[in-house]
Amino acid sequence: MAVPKRKTSRSNTRSRRANWKAAPVALTTCPSCKAIAQPHIACPSCGAYNGRTYAVAERTEHQG
Repeated sequence: MAVPKRKTSRSNTRSRRANWKAAPVALTTCPSCKAIAQPHIACPSCGAYNGRTYAVAERTEHQG
């Protein structure tokens, strides 16, 4: 099993982890009510998505 020969320095560790940035959430406007919503998800205010209107326009637990 391979084992590191030397300790990785703080600068090398931190420069490698500097690219672990979170991407900003993409937002678009709803074509029916002009509210801000995420793409490919039903609008949280009016429930419209892809030309259809859904009765319950609530956020679920897994969408956070």
